[in-house]
Amino acid sequence: MTQQALTLKQSGVRWLWLALVMFVADIGIKLVVMNSMGYGWDNRIEILPFFNLLYVHNYGAAFSFLSDQAGWQRWFFTAIAFVVTGLLAFWMRRLPASDKWNNIAYALIISGAVGNVFDRVVHGFVVDYLDFYWGNYHWPAFNLADSAICIGAAMIILDSFRNNKKAA
Repeated sequence: MTQQALTLKQSGVRWLWLALVMFVADIGIKLVVMNSMGYGWDNRIEILPFFNLLYVHNYGAAFSFLSDQAGWQRWFFTAIAFVVTGLLAFWMRRLPASDKWNNIAYALIISGAVGNVFDRVVHGFVVDYLDFYWGNYHWPAFNLADSAICIGAAMIILDSFRNNKKAA
């Protein structure tokens, strides 16, 4: 085994399997939603008193940020996702595989970024299907990719607090 192959095996890149699993799950769920549900809020499926499944398009980013623009945002968010994915993969390459917390966080963010980029490139929009609400207030619809990004980002933030306590 070459030194480089051994190094890759011992690096955080080993955790990219998690990104692949989450990406496949995200795309699979989106395809099921697109092929089996009617589009829009009127076709939602009530699951719990605070949760619906639905099929909607998001032409922007989180909370439909910039969704009302002429289409340039599709490529802008795609470029951002590629830069972030590249940076996180580079950092994973430098981390030991034993640093599970950060490698999992990075893999989750990569899976979410790539899942939403896939939608933007293939469909021209991101497929959202999760609707949580309280009374008449509905949180903006989102998907598994968005959840992975948020969980990964929260893990990075929590890790920064953990590291600050160790340094103090």
